[in-house]
Amino acid sequence: TDKTGQDASIKHQKELAEFGVKRLVLPLGGGKQEKDISDYFRLGNTRENFIGLFIEFLDHLYNEIMAVLKPCEIDFNNPPGQAEMIISINEVPLGTQGNLFGITGGEGTGKSNYVGSLIAGAIRTADISIDSLGTDVDASEDGKAVLLYDTEQSEVQLYKNISNILRRGKQTAMPAYFKAYCLTSMSRKERLQAIVQSMDKFYYQYGGIHLVVIDGIADLVRCANDEAESVGLIDELYRLAGIYKTCIICVLHFVPNGLKLRGHLGSELQRKAAAILSIEREENPEISVVKALKVREGSPLDIPLIQFSWNKEQAMHTYMGEKPKEERDKRKETELSGVARSIFSGKRYYTYVELCEQIQSALDVKERTAKSYIRFMREKEIILKDPSNASYFIIGHI
Repeated sequence: TDKTGQDASIKHQKELAEFGVKRLVLPLGGGKQEKDISDYFRLGNTRENFIGLFIEFLDHLYNEIMAVLKPCEIDFNNPPGQAEMIISINEVPLGTQGNLFGITGGEGTGKSNYVGSLIAGAIRTADISIDSLGTDVDASEDGKAVLLYDTEQSEVQLYKNISNILRRGKQTAMPAYFKAYCLTSMSRKERLQAIVQSMDKFYYQYGGIHLVVIDGIADLVRCANDEAESVGLIDELYRLAGIYKTCIICVLHFVPNGLKLRGHLGSELQRKAAAILSIEREENPEISVVKALKVREGSPLDIPLIQFSWNKEQAMHTYMGEKPKEERDKRKETELSGVARSIFSGKRYYTYVELCEQIQSALDVKERTAKSYIRFMREKEIILKDPSNASYFIIGHI
Protein backbone atom coordinates (compact mmCIF):
# COMPACT_ATOMS: atom_id res chain seq x y z
CA THR A 1 0.00 0.00 0.00
CA ASP A 2 3.00 2.33 -0.32
CA LYS A 3 3.07 4.76 -3.27
CA THR A 4 5.18 2.45 -5.46
CA GLY A 5 2.84 -0.48 -4.85
CA GLN A 6 -0.29 1.58 -5.51
CA ASP A 7 1.14 3.02 -8.74
CA ALA A 8 2.07 -0.49 -9.90
CA SER A 9 -1.40 -1.86 -9.11
CA ILE A 10 -3.07 1.00 -11.02
CA LYS A 11 -0.80 0.31 -14.01
CA HIS A 12 -1.62 -3.43 -13.98
CA GLN A 13 -5.34 -2.71 -13.65
CA LYS A 14 -5.23 -0.49 -16.75
CA GLU A 15 -3.26 -3.09 -18.71
CA LEU A 16 -5.78 -5.81 -17.78
CA ALA A 17 -8.90 -3.63 -18.10
CA GLU A 18 -10.27 -5.75 -20.97
CA PHE A 19 -10.50 -8.70 -18.55
CA GLY A 20 -12.47 -6.71 -15.95
CA VAL A 21 -9.68 -6.82 -13.33
CA LYS A 22 -10.54 -4.81 -10.17
CA ARG A 23 -8.32 -3.28 -7.49
CA LEU A 24 -8.77 -3.64 -3.70
CA VAL A 25 -6.61 -1.41 -1.45
CA LEU A 26 -5.83 -2.79 2.02
CA PRO A 27 -6.36 -0.46 5.04
CA LEU A 28 -2.63 -0.14 5.82
CA GLY A 29 -0.45 2.91 6.52
CA GLY A 30 1.94 2.33 3.62
CA GLY A 31 5.12 2.34 5.74
CA LYS A 32 7.78 -0.38 5.76
CA GLN A 33 5.86 -2.44 8.31
CA GLU A 34 2.41 -1.91 6.70
CA LYS A 35 2.50 -2.32 2.95
CA ASP A 36 1.32 -5.76 1.78
CA ILE A 37 -1.03 -8.66 2.51
CA SER A 38 1.43 -10.41 4.84
CA ASP A 39 1.62 -7.25 6.97
CA TYR A 40 -2.19 -7.11 7.02
CA PHE A 41 -2.41 -10.56 8.63
CA ARG A 42 0.66 -10.03 10.84
CA LEU A 43 -1.13 -7.06 12.43
CA GLY A 44 -3.82 -9.43 13.73
CA ASN A 45 -6.38 -9.36 10.94
CA THR A 46 -8.10 -12.70 10.27
CA ARG A 47 -9.62 -14.38 7.25
CA GLU A 48 -13.03 -13.12 8.41
CA ASN A 49 -11.70 -9.54 8.50
CA PHE A 50 -10.42 -9.89 4.94
CA ILE A 51 -13.70 -11.40 3.71
CA GLY A 52 -15.55 -8.49 5.36
CA LEU A 53 -13.25 -6.05 3.55
CA PHE A 54 -13.93 -7.85 0.28
CA ILE A 55 -17.70 -7.77 0.86
CA GLU A 56 -17.50 -3.98 1.43
CA PHE A 57 -15.62 -3.71 -1.85
CA LEU A 58 -18.35 -5.72 -3.64
CA ASP A 59 -21.07 -3.57 -2.02
CA HIS A 60 -19.46 -0.49 -3.54
CA LEU A 61 -18.82 -2.21 -6.88
CA TYR A 62 -22.38 -3.51 -7.25
CA ASN A 63 -24.13 -0.64 -5.48
CA GLU A 64 -26.46 0.28 -8.36
CA ILE A 65 -27.66 -3.22 -9.23
CA MET A 66 -28.13 -4.15 -5.55
CA ALA A 67 -30.31 -1.05 -5.10
CA VAL A 68 -32.44 -2.21 -8.04
CA LEU A 69 -32.49 -5.80 -6.75
CA LYS A 70 -33.48 -4.89 -3.17
CA PRO A 71 -37.23 -4.43 -3.86
CA CYS A 72 -37.23 -7.85 -5.58
CA GLU A 73 -35.94 -9.66 -2.49
CA ILE A 74 -38.39 -12.06 -0.84
CA ASP A 75 -38.97 -11.25 2.82
CA PHE A 76 -40.22 -14.50 4.33
CA ASN A 77 -41.57 -12.68 7.41
CA ASN A 78 -43.61 -10.33 5.23
CA PRO A 79 -45.49 -12.54 2.72
CA PRO A 80 -46.91 -10.91 -0.43
CA GLY A 81 -50.66 -10.52 -0.79
CA GLN A 82 -52.55 -13.23 -2.66
CA ALA A 83 -53.07 -12.49 -6.36
CA GLU A 84 -56.77 -11.87 -6.91
CA MET A 85 -58.63 -13.96 -9.47
CA ILE A 86 -60.20 -11.70 -12.10
CA ILE A 87 -61.34 -14.19 -14.76
CA SER A 88 -62.29 -17.86 -14.27
CA ILE A 89 -64.32 -20.74 -15.70
CA ASN A 90 -65.96 -23.09 -13.18
CA GLU A 91 -63.69 -21.62 -10.47
CA VAL A 92 -60.54 -22.51 -12.44
CA PRO A 93 -58.37 -19.33 -12.47
CA LEU A 94 -57.55 -17.99 -15.94
CA GLY A 95 -56.79 -14.30 -15.45
CA THR A 96 -55.15 -13.28 -12.18
CA GLN A 97 -53.32 -10.19 -10.94
CA GLY A 98 -49.74 -9.98 -12.13
CA ASN A 99 -50.20 -12.43 -15.00
CA LEU A 100 -50.75 -12.66 -18.74
CA PHE A 101 -53.83 -14.38 -20.17
CA GLY A 102 -53.67 -15.44 -23.83
CA ILE A 103 -56.62 -15.71 -26.21
CA THR A 104 -56.04 -17.08 -29.71
CA GLY A 105 -57.91 -18.37 -32.73
CA GLY A 106 -58.40 -17.95 -36.46
CA GLU A 107 -60.21 -15.20 -38.31
CA GLY A 108 -63.99 -15.08 -37.84
CA THR A 109 -64.07 -17.47 -34.88
CA GLY A 110 -65.58 -14.92 -32.48
CA LYS A 111 -62.46 -13.84 -30.56
CA SER A 112 -63.39 -10.16 -30.48
CA ASN A 113 -66.91 -10.96 -29.26
CA TYR A 114 -65.54 -13.22 -26.52
CA VAL A 115 -62.98 -10.62 -25.45
CA GLY A 116 -65.74 -8.01 -25.49
CA SER A 117 -67.77 -10.14 -23.06
CA LEU A 118 -64.81 -10.16 -20.64
CA ILE A 119 -64.56 -6.36 -20.80
CA ALA A 120 -68.34 -6.10 -20.30
CA GLY A 121 -68.01 -8.25 -17.19
CA ALA A 122 -65.28 -5.97 -15.87
CA ILE A 123 -67.23 -2.71 -16.36
CA ARG A 124 -70.66 -3.92 -15.22
CA THR A 125 -72.15 -2.82 -11.93
CA ALA A 126 -71.08 -5.49 -9.43
CA ASP A 127 -74.61 -6.52 -8.39
CA ILE A 128 -75.88 -6.84 -11.97
CA SER A 129 -75.71 -10.19 -13.75
CA ILE A 130 -74.79 -10.24 -17.45
CA ASP A 131 -74.08 -12.85 -20.13
CA SER A 132 -70.28 -13.03 -20.18
CA LEU A 133 -70.37 -16.13 -22.42
CA GLY A 134 -69.89 -18.73 -19.70
CA THR A 135 -66.92 -17.00 -18.07
CA ASP A 136 -66.87 -15.42 -14.61
CA VAL A 137 -65.37 -11.92 -14.52
CA ASP A 138 -64.89 -9.76 -11.44
CA ALA A 139 -66.25 -6.23 -11.88
CA SER A 140 -64.08 -3.19 -11.23
CA GLU A 141 -66.02 -2.23 -8.10
CA ASP A 142 -63.63 0.50 -6.95
CA GLY A 143 -63.32 2.17 -10.34
CA LYS A 144 -59.87 0.88 -11.25
CA ALA A 145 -58.98 1.36 -14.90
CA VAL A 146 -60.11 -1.05 -17.62
CA LEU A 147 -58.01 -0.51 -20.76
CA LEU A 148 -58.48 -1.74 -24.34
CA TYR A 149 -55.76 -1.28 -26.96
CA ASP A 150 -56.70 -2.45 -30.48
CA THR A 151 -53.92 -2.74 -33.07
CA GLU A 152 -55.96 -4.28 -35.90
CA GLN A 153 -59.47 -2.94 -36.33
CA SER A 154 -60.52 0.40 -37.76
CA GLU A 155 -61.84 3.20 -35.59
CA VAL A 156 -65.35 2.61 -36.99
CA GLN A 157 -65.25 -1.11 -36.12
CA LEU A 158 -63.80 -0.46 -32.66
CA TYR A 159 -66.57 2.08 -31.94
CA LYS A 160 -69.14 -0.57 -32.94
CA ASN A 161 -67.45 -3.15 -30.69
CA ILE A 162 -67.46 -0.74 -27.73
CA SER A 163 -71.17 -0.06 -28.28
CA ASN A 164 -71.79 -3.82 -28.05
CA ILE A 165 -69.61 -4.07 -24.92
CA LEU A 166 -71.60 -1.31 -23.19
CA ARG A 167 -74.91 -2.92 -24.14
CA ARG A 168 -73.76 -6.33 -22.90
CA GLY A 169 -72.48 -4.74 -19.68
CA LYS A 170 -75.84 -2.96 -19.22
CA GLN A 171 -74.17 0.44 -19.24
CA THR A 172 -75.91 3.49 -20.70
CA ALA A 173 -72.65 5.45 -21.01
CA MET A 174 -68.95 4.65 -21.13
CA PRO A 175 -67.52 4.62 -17.57
CA ALA A 176 -64.75 7.19 -17.05
CA TYR A 177 -62.33 4.45 -16.01
CA PHE A 178 -62.88 2.47 -19.26
CA LYS A 179 -60.47 3.66 -21.96
CA ALA A 180 -60.30 2.26 -25.50
CA TYR A 181 -57.71 3.13 -28.15
CA CYS A 182 -57.38 2.39 -31.86
CA LEU A 183 -53.61 2.16 -32.47
CA THR A 184 -53.65 1.31 -36.19
CA SER A 185 -52.32 4.75 -37.21
CA MET A 186 -49.22 4.40 -34.98
CA SER A 187 -45.95 2.70 -35.82
CA ARG A 188 -45.25 -0.58 -34.04
CA LYS A 189 -42.64 1.02 -31.81
CA GLU A 190 -44.98 3.88 -30.90
CA ARG A 191 -47.78 1.46 -30.01
CA LEU A 192 -45.84 -0.29 -27.26
CA GLN A 193 -44.53 3.03 -25.93
CA ALA A 194 -48.09 4.40 -25.83
CA ILE A 195 -49.31 1.33 -23.93
CA VAL A 196 -46.47 1.50 -21.38
CA GLN A 197 -46.83 5.22 -20.67
CA SER A 198 -50.64 5.35 -20.62
CA MET A 199 -50.79 2.38 -18.22
CA ASP A 200 -48.52 4.27 -15.85
CA LYS A 201 -50.74 7.38 -16.02
CA PHE A 202 -54.03 5.51 -15.55
CA TYR A 203 -52.64 3.44 -12.69
CA TYR A 204 -52.22 6.61 -10.62
CA GLN A 205 -55.27 8.40 -12.02
CA TYR A 206 -57.72 5.60 -11.13
CA GLY A 207 -55.98 4.07 -8.13
CA GLY A 208 -55.01 0.91 -10.01
CA ILE A 209 -55.65 -1.07 -13.19
CA HIS A 210 -58.27 -3.82 -13.05
CA LEU A 211 -57.86 -5.29 -16.54
CA VAL A 212 -55.92 -4.62 -19.75
CA VAL A 213 -56.75 -6.03 -23.19
CA ILE A 214 -54.31 -5.82 -26.10
CA ASP A 215 -56.18 -7.03 -29.18
CA GLY A 216 -53.44 -8.01 -31.63
CA ILE A 217 -50.09 -8.32 -29.83
CA ALA A 218 -48.40 -9.47 -33.07
CA ASP A 219 -48.74 -5.88 -34.30
CA LEU A 220 -46.44 -4.68 -31.52
CA VAL A 221 -43.43 -6.37 -33.18
CA ARG A 222 -42.04 -6.28 -36.73
CA CYS A 223 -42.04 -10.07 -37.06
CA ALA A 224 -43.90 -12.56 -34.86
CA ASN A 225 -41.29 -15.16 -35.78
CA ASP A 226 -38.35 -13.09 -34.55
CA GLU A 227 -37.21 -14.77 -31.34
CA ALA A 228 -35.46 -11.75 -29.79
CA GLU A 229 -38.39 -9.40 -30.48
CA SER A 230 -40.93 -11.93 -29.24
CA VAL A 231 -39.07 -12.60 -25.99
CA GLY A 232 -38.60 -8.86 -25.43
CA LEU A 233 -42.29 -8.06 -25.95
CA ILE A 234 -43.67 -10.83 -23.73
CA ASP A 235 -41.09 -10.02 -21.02
CA GLU A 236 -42.18 -6.37 -21.10
CA LEU A 237 -45.90 -7.21 -20.90
CA TYR A 238 -45.25 -9.67 -18.06
CA ARG A 239 -43.24 -6.97 -16.26
CA LEU A 240 -46.10 -4.47 -16.64
CA ALA A 241 -48.65 -6.98 -15.31
CA GLY A 242 -46.47 -7.48 -12.22
CA ILE A 243 -45.74 -3.79 -11.61
CA TYR A 244 -49.39 -2.71 -11.84
CA LYS A 245 -50.83 -5.91 -10.28
CA THR A 246 -53.21 -6.40 -13.17
CA CYS A 247 -54.18 -9.07 -15.69
CA ILE A 248 -53.16 -8.35 -19.29
CA ILE A 249 -55.19 -10.21 -21.91
CA CYS A 250 -53.03 -10.81 -24.98
CA VAL A 251 -55.06 -11.58 -28.11
CA LEU A 252 -53.06 -13.44 -30.75
CA HIS A 253 -54.66 -13.90 -34.16
CA PHE A 254 -53.04 -17.27 -34.92
CA VAL A 255 -54.62 -20.68 -35.44
CA PRO A 256 -53.02 -22.99 -32.83
CA ASN A 257 -51.42 -26.30 -33.75
CA GLY A 258 -53.21 -28.64 -31.35
CA LEU A 259 -52.30 -27.47 -27.84
CA LYS A 260 -49.37 -25.37 -29.08
CA LEU A 261 -49.31 -21.77 -30.33
CA ARG A 262 -47.38 -21.07 -33.52
CA GLY A 263 -44.25 -18.98 -34.05
CA HIS A 264 -41.79 -17.55 -31.57
CA LEU A 265 -44.35 -15.04 -30.28
CA GLY A 266 -46.89 -17.81 -29.68
CA SER A 267 -44.30 -20.04 -27.98
CA GLU A 268 -43.16 -17.25 -25.68
CA LEU A 269 -46.73 -16.30 -24.77
CA GLN A 270 -47.49 -19.96 -24.05
CA ARG A 271 -44.45 -20.14 -21.77
CA LYS A 272 -45.26 -17.02 -19.75
CA ALA A 273 -49.08 -16.83 -19.71
CA ALA A 274 -51.00 -18.21 -16.74
CA ALA A 275 -53.71 -19.47 -19.10
CA ILE A 276 -54.47 -19.63 -22.82
CA LEU A 277 -57.86 -20.12 -24.47
CA SER A 278 -58.52 -20.86 -28.13
CA ILE A 279 -61.76 -19.75 -29.81
CA GLU A 280 -62.66 -22.17 -32.60
CA ARG A 281 -65.45 -23.18 -34.98
CA GLU A 282 -66.23 -26.87 -35.25
CA GLU A 283 -68.74 -28.87 -37.29
CA ASN A 284 -71.45 -26.22 -36.88
CA PRO A 285 -69.96 -22.96 -38.24
CA GLU A 286 -72.54 -20.87 -36.39
CA ILE A 287 -71.27 -21.98 -32.98
CA SER A 288 -67.98 -20.87 -31.41
CA VAL A 289 -66.25 -23.17 -28.93
CA VAL A 290 -63.87 -22.00 -26.19
CA LYS A 291 -61.08 -24.51 -25.54
CA ALA A 292 -58.36 -24.27 -22.90
CA LEU A 293 -54.82 -24.77 -24.25
CA LYS A 294 -53.13 -24.04 -20.94
CA VAL A 295 -54.07 -23.46 -17.31
CA ARG A 296 -51.46 -23.01 -14.61
CA GLU A 297 -53.40 -25.01 -12.05
CA GLY A 298 -54.82 -28.26 -13.39
CA SER A 299 -55.42 -29.81 -16.78
CA PRO A 300 -56.47 -27.75 -19.83
CA LEU A 301 -58.07 -30.87 -21.32
CA ASP A 302 -60.45 -31.14 -18.35
CA ILE A 303 -61.78 -27.57 -18.59
CA PRO A 304 -65.39 -27.52 -19.92
CA LEU A 305 -65.84 -26.71 -23.62
CA ILE A 306 -67.92 -23.52 -23.61
CA GLN A 307 -70.16 -22.68 -26.56
CA PHE A 308 -71.63 -19.38 -27.76
CA SER A 309 -73.37 -18.18 -30.92
CA TRP A 310 -75.19 -15.21 -32.44
CA ASN A 311 -78.66 -14.59 -31.00
CA LYS A 312 -80.80 -12.72 -33.51
CA GLU A 313 -83.43 -11.69 -30.95
CA GLN A 314 -80.91 -10.19 -28.53
CA ALA A 315 -78.69 -8.91 -31.38
CA MET A 316 -75.53 -10.22 -29.73
CA HIS A 317 -73.66 -13.45 -29.06
CA THR A 318 -75.05 -15.49 -26.16
CA TYR A 319 -73.86 -18.40 -24.03
CA MET A 320 -75.09 -21.82 -25.22
CA GLY A 321 -73.82 -23.98 -22.39
CA GLU A 322 -71.04 -26.53 -22.20
CA LYS A 323 -70.40 -29.36 -24.60
CA PRO A 324 -71.23 -32.82 -23.19
CA LYS A 325 -68.54 -34.63 -21.20
CA GLU A 326 -68.28 -37.16 -24.03
CA GLU A 327 -67.16 -34.36 -26.36
CA ARG A 328 -64.58 -33.22 -23.83
CA ASP A 329 -63.23 -36.77 -23.49
CA LYS A 330 -63.15 -37.12 -27.28
CA ARG A 331 -61.07 -33.95 -27.55
CA LYS A 332 -58.80 -35.20 -24.77
CA GLU A 333 -58.27 -38.51 -26.57
CA THR A 334 -57.54 -36.78 -29.89
CA GLU A 335 -55.06 -34.31 -28.39
CA LEU A 336 -53.23 -36.93 -26.31
CA SER A 337 -53.03 -39.27 -29.30
CA GLY A 338 -51.25 -36.49 -31.18
CA VAL A 339 -48.92 -35.91 -28.23
CA ALA A 340 -48.14 -39.65 -28.06
CA ARG A 341 -47.30 -39.77 -31.77
CA SER A 342 -44.95 -36.83 -31.35
CA ILE A 343 -43.22 -38.27 -28.26
CA PHE A 344 -42.80 -41.79 -29.66
CA SER A 345 -41.62 -40.54 -33.07
CA GLY A 346 -38.12 -40.08 -31.65
CA LYS A 347 -37.94 -43.18 -29.45
CA ARG A 348 -39.75 -46.52 -29.46
CA TYR A 349 -40.21 -46.96 -25.70
CA TYR A 350 -40.11 -44.98 -22.43
CA THR A 351 -40.17 -45.77 -18.72
CA TYR A 352 -43.02 -44.30 -16.67
CA VAL A 353 -40.76 -41.53 -15.31
CA GLU A 354 -39.38 -40.70 -18.77
CA LEU A 355 -42.87 -40.58 -20.27
CA CYS A 356 -44.08 -38.34 -17.46
CA GLU A 357 -41.18 -35.94 -18.11
CA GLN A 358 -41.86 -35.94 -21.86
CA ILE A 359 -45.54 -35.05 -21.33
CA GLN A 360 -44.64 -32.30 -18.85
CA SER A 361 -42.23 -30.81 -21.37
CA ALA A 362 -44.54 -31.17 -24.38
CA LEU A 363 -47.65 -29.72 -22.73
CA ASP A 364 -46.13 -27.48 -20.04
CA VAL A 365 -48.15 -29.16 -17.27
CA LYS A 366 -47.30 -30.15 -13.72
CA GLU A 367 -46.28 -33.69 -12.74
CA ARG A 368 -49.67 -34.62 -11.27
CA THR A 369 -51.43 -33.57 -14.50
CA ALA A 370 -48.94 -35.56 -16.60
CA LYS A 371 -49.63 -38.64 -14.44
CA SER A 372 -53.39 -38.22 -14.93
CA TYR A 373 -52.79 -38.04 -18.70
CA ILE A 374 -50.77 -41.28 -18.61
CA ARG A 375 -53.64 -42.95 -16.74
CA PHE A 376 -56.12 -41.71 -19.38
CA MET A 377 -53.81 -42.78 -22.24
CA ARG A 378 -53.56 -46.28 -20.78
CA GLU A 379 -57.35 -46.52 -20.38
CA LYS A 380 -57.84 -45.52 -24.04
CA GLU A 381 -54.92 -47.75 -25.13
CA ILE A 382 -53.12 -44.77 -26.64
CA ILE A 383 -50.06 -46.25 -24.91
CA LEU A 384 -49.45 -49.87 -23.93
CA LYS A 385 -47.08 -51.81 -21.70
CA ASP A 386 -44.24 -53.30 -23.75
CA PRO A 387 -44.99 -57.07 -23.81
CA SER A 388 -41.25 -57.85 -23.87
CA ASN A 389 -40.45 -55.59 -20.89
CA ALA A 390 -43.14 -54.43 -18.43
CA SER A 391 -40.92 -51.53 -17.30
CA TYR A 392 -41.50 -49.74 -20.61
CA PHE A 393 -44.42 -48.12 -22.42
CA ILE A 394 -44.87 -48.22 -26.20
CA ILE A 395 -47.36 -46.44 -28.45
CA GLY A 396 -50.74 -48.15 -28.88
CA HIS A 397 -52.69 -48.92 -32.04
CA ILE A 398 -53.63 -45.34 -32.96
